[in-house]
Amino acid sequence: MIRLNLFLLGILILCALSVITSSHRARKLYGELQKEENQSRKLDLEWGQLQLEQSTWAIHSRVEIEAAQKLDMLVPPSNRVQTILPDGNTPAGNHQQ
Repeated sequence: MIRLNLFLLGILILCALSVITSSHRARKLYGELQKEENQSRKLDLEWGQLQLEQSTWAIHSRVEIEAAQKLDMLVPPSNRVQTILPDGNTPAGNHQQ
């Protein structure tokens, strides 16, 4: 009977230690999860800001202004523009001079 009680006591101690270990691991993993979710929110915010910045930089008028000011580029006059159709031909009356 004493051996059975000692055996059951040993099993009880092992179960208690496993509960403590798993509880500690669960708390640790939950803390890591909270950190990762916080990082995810920060990255989502940064992504939104970058998309807004990209759309601002991609506005046609802004590109035109930047090209003119920084690269000294100009829009060519209409008589210098040649349109090429997908089949490789040019429309009638659209010749480069």
